[in-house]
Amino acid sequence: MLNQLRPALSRVITPVGRALARTGLTPNAITLIGTCGVVGGALGFYPRGEFFWGTVVITVFVFFDMFDGAVARVTGRTSRFGAFLDSNMDRVSDAAIFAGLIFYFARQDHQDLLMIGLALFCLVAGALVSYARARAEGIGVGATVGIAERGERLIVSLVAIGLDGLGVPYVLAIGLWLLSLASAITVVQRFVAVRRQLDVLEVSEPS
Repeated sequence: MLNQLRPALSRVITPVGRALARTGLTPNAITLIGTCGVVGGALGFYPRGEFFWGTVVITVFVFFDMFDGAVARVTGRTSRFGAFLDSNMDRVSDAAIFAGLIFYFARQDHQDLLMIGLALFCLVAGALVSYARARAEGIGVGATVGIAERGERLIVSLVAIGLDGLGVPYVLAIGLWLLSLASAITVVQRFVAVRRQLDVLEVSEPS
C-alpha cells in the first residue's frame, strides 16, 4: 500500500538526504542513530506507561531513519552491507516497540495476559513476515505481497499506542488485534505466493 507513495515520498526525502550528506553523516550512521532513538524511546517510555511521548520520540527517529537510503543515493555510497544493516536494525526497532509494551503490561498489579499475548504475537508475526521475504529471496523467488508490510504495521502500532497515551479508550487493544490479524494474513499470503512460484519453477525445470 505504502509502496504506491514512494515516488511522492522520494521528492521530499531526496532534498533532505542531500542536506544530511553535507553534514558528513554516513548512511550507516543514520541507520544506527535512528535505531538507537527508537529503542531508547520504546524502552525508556513505554514500560512506564508514557505512551504518547514515547510514540513522539519513536516517530521522530523512524522518520530520521528513512533518510539513510537517500543519503546513500546522493553520495553514491549504496552497499549491500548497508542494506543488510538497515534490514536487521529494522527488526531491532520493531522488537523494542513491542518489548516496551510487554514490559508495561507485565509490570501491572493485575497483569493483562491477553494484551501481553497480543503484543508478543505482533512481535513474532512481524518478524516472520520479514523473514519469509528474506528466505524467499534466498531461494530465488519473491515474497513482497501482503496487506501489512513494515510501514503499515508501524503506522497501526504507533497510532494505536499514541492515542492510548492520550486517553482514547480501547484503541490500543483494537490496534493490536488488527495488527495481529493483518500480520497473520500477510504471513499466509507470502507462504502461498512462494509455494505457487516454486510450483511453477518445478514444472518448468527439465526432468
